[in-house]
Amino acid sequence: MCEKNEEFYTKAKEYWAEIPATVDGMLGGYGHVSQTDIQGSRHFLKTVFQGSDSPGTETALDCGAGIGRITKHLLSTIFMKVDLVEQNAEFLEQAKDYLQPEILKIGEFYPISLQYFQPQENKYDVVWMQWVLGHLTDDHLVDFLITCKKSLKPKGVIVIKENLTANGEVEVDECDSSVTRPYKAYMEIFQRAGVKCYRKQKQAHFPKELFTVYMFALRPNANCDNDTQ
Repeated sequence: MCEKNEEFYTKAKEYWAEIPATVDGMLGGYGHVSQTDIQGSRHFLKTVFQGSDSPGTETALDCGAGIGRITKHLLSTIFMKVDLVEQNAEFLEQAKDYLQPEILKIGEFYPISLQYFQPQENKYDVVWMQWVLGHLTDDHLVDFLITCKKSLKPKGVIVIKENLTANGEVEVDECDSSVTRPYKAYMEIFQRAGVKCYRKQKQAHFPKELFTVYMFALRPNANCDNDTQ
């Protein structure tokens, strides 16, 4: 890893080390949007489960899980087991309390950064990535998607939910050491990783001052011809 990348990741770790392990902390002071966020994600997942080739509901992976907000309110209500991967070990420790009583549906806790994570192959029905990919460089994001593609079951799906810029440019946040990419950049990254979007949806009813948020359902060699607006 080059020195520039090391600094990028180190600054992000230092930032999150100072963030309280609460829902408001995970959402950058916008804890009040959590319910709206979960509702939008639940609606999107319902569309993902439509059709004869829909994924199963046995095992999911929550990437950049924080204290387990998405696992608690979304993934654990759908899947039999959910694994969490999060680079901040203190967040995962808090998750063990936050996820009660859903803890019985939790599988593994992985305290590791996504660029180093190697999930088991052919394990997951759904791999969920939300508001974390801005902390990966483009090259590491491509590598991570390739790795996660291998972790999917035959009908498995990768779901990405991320902020998108409106000006077509990458915006850098020096405070938390992250980037926000435009739609085109994600399409190029998907192509490089050998995955394609077959369903997408815009998150509705978020505060106007926030970035536009999109959800993408990805599969290897799928077709992006089924948009849900």
